Amino acid sequence: MVDNLRTIKMIWKSEPVVEGAGVKLKRAFGFHEIPLLDPFLLLDDFRSENPADYKAGFPWHPHRGIETITYVLEGDVEHGDSMGNRGDISSGDVQWMTAGSGIIHQEMPKGNHKGEMLGFQLWANLPAKSKMMNPRYREIKKQSIPLLSTDCGAKVRIICGEIQGIKGPVQDIVTHPEYLDIEIPAGKTFTHIVPKDYTVLAYVIDGEAYFDPARSPFSHEVMGINYFDMKPHCFCDNGNLVLYEKGGSKIMVTTDKHSVRFLLVTGKPLGEPIAWYGPIVMNTKEELRQAFQEYEDGSFVKHR
Repeated sequence: MVDNLRTIKMIWKSEPVVEGAGVKLKRAFGFHEIPLLDPFLLLDDFRSENPADYKAGFPWHPHRGIETITYVLEGDVEHGDSMGNRGDISSGDVQWMTAGSGIIHQEMPKGNHKGEMLGFQLWANLPAKSKMMNPRYREIKKQSIPLLSTDCGAKVRIICGEIQGIKGPVQDIVTHPEYLDIEIPAGKTFTHIVPKDYTVLAYVIDGEAYFDPARSPFSHEVMGINYFDMKPHCFCDNGNLVLYEKGGSKIMVTTDKHSVRFLLVTGKPLGEPIAWYGPIVMNTKEELRQAFQEYEDGSFVKHR
C-alpha cells in the first residue's frame, strides 16, 4: 500500500573534504548532521582515478566507541591494527571493525593497476553499554557476500541484513544494521521492506533514480546546493544521500532511462547523547577527556 511507503525527509549533496594525511574525498554526511542519522555518524566516499588524491592515506590513529565499515569496490587498501591484524581490503571486500574500548589502526589506499580507488567508509555509533566492549575485527571477502537477483532485475549484494531468507555474512551487530549494495536496471521499480522505527538512508554511487513516489524537488529539504542552482530536479544521482522519513515499512526506488547503483543502510536509533571529537565518539565530555588522556599516557588499548 502507498500509505506504507516512506517519503524523503532530506537530501544531501556530498562535499569535498581533506582527511587523514591529505586524502581528498567526498563526505556524504558527518559531524554537522548528527543526530539526524542516528545511529550512523559519518559516510565518506573515497573515489578517485588520481593516486595523488589518496596515497597519503590514513596513518596510525585511534578509535573508541564506534564501528567503522570500509567497503572497497576497486583498488586495494592496506591495513593494520593494534590487535595484530594485517592485510589488504581488495575489490569487493568489506572490513567491519568494532573499535569498542579502543583500537589503533591505519588504512593506506593503494588503488589498482590503473591508479583507480573506489570505496566508502561508514561510521556507526555504539550504545553506551557497548562502547567499552572488546574490539572486534571482521574481514569479509567478496566471494562470501551473497548476490541476489530480484524479480524486477535488480542485483543486491547483502553485506549485512537479510532478504528473501538470504543473510549477509556480517551478523550479531548491536545496532541491528542492514547494509546493501543495490543495482537497478533502467525502467524498473524496486521495493524493500524496512523496520518502521529504523533510520533508513541511501547513497547513490552511479546513475540516477527516483527514491520516493512524490517525484517533487519541493517535498523535502536539499542541502549542499548553491544559491544560483535554478534547475531543481526530483531524481537523485551520483553523490546524493537520501534520508527517509520514519514511519513507513517500505521504500520504493524507480528508474527511468538510466540505471542506478546505491548503498542502502538501515539501523536502529540509539537516542543517546553524543560526545564526539576526531576519531573518538562517547556519551559525555568526561569520557572523551579520559580517552584522550589514556591515548597520551599509553593506556588507551585495553586488548591486544
